[in-house]
Amino acid sequence: MSIATIRAARTTSDLRRKNGAADPHDVRVWCLGNEMDGDWQIGHKTADEYGRLAAETAKAMRLVDPTLELVACGSSNSRMPTFGSWEATILEHCYEYVDYVSLHSYYQERDGDKASFLASALDMDTFIDAIVATADHVRAKGRHKKRINLSFDEWNIWYQVGTEMSHDWAHAPRLVEDEYTLTDAVVVGNLLISLLRHADRVSMACLAQLVNAIGAIRSEPNGAAWRQSIFHPFALTSRYGRGTVLRTAATGPSVVRDRLVW
Repeated sequence: MSIATIRAARTTSDLRRKNGAADPHDVRVWCLGNEMDGDWQIGHKTADEYGRLAAETAKAMRLVDPTLELVACGSSNSRMPTFGSWEATILEHCYEYVDYVSLHSYYQERDGDKASFLASALDMDTFIDAIVATADHVRAKGRHKKRINLSFDEWNIWYQVGTEMSHDWAHAPRLVEDEYTLTDAVVVGNLLISLLRHADRVSMACLAQLVNAIGAIRSEPNGAAWRQSIFHPFALTSRYGRGTVLRTAATGPSVVRDRLVW
């Protein structure tokens, strides 16, 4: 460990104590980077480069605490050109050293196509199934005994407009403060059901973000705070989505474009 690393650790631990936490926070789950396949990232890597780095980083962390849970970075989203091959390659390198692979996905209504937007959970289902299949393929190929599970650590409704960043530093700028509708709340509820349907493999799932920036809660400086529409399905699922998931199968009419089919 370098002198600079030791000094940085002392500085951050001093700040922790100064802010009222005498003991370390005992964080048990660590992501080994974030969206490393994205060329917008500082430190962007190829799948081989990241897979080797993730493996070596995980081994070093396990030397300090073998009980840590570690997440390898999956694709930034399922539309990335390297999606699928990225997961297969990185897991070839680090399968034995990590516990989860991450997924990210955001949804929005496009061109007034509300019907497709309401069916967003089908895309999430397909995304999860693809990653499960890829992880299990690497498991079989490498004759690994353990099973890699999924961490869906970024998901939400996000109308990705007005996100251009300035190079000038601004204190607490307003960013992507979406205002959500009833339709958005229905889609969030459906996405939560998709996650519950895959609870056997999706061990963690994080709504991103929580307050103001694409937030379920909005607030004003020194003013009011209020719950947005998407807060309510999230709160209900948090309250009642416990125990054993019951897999239900519903039958009924379906709408295909302008035709009603059975």
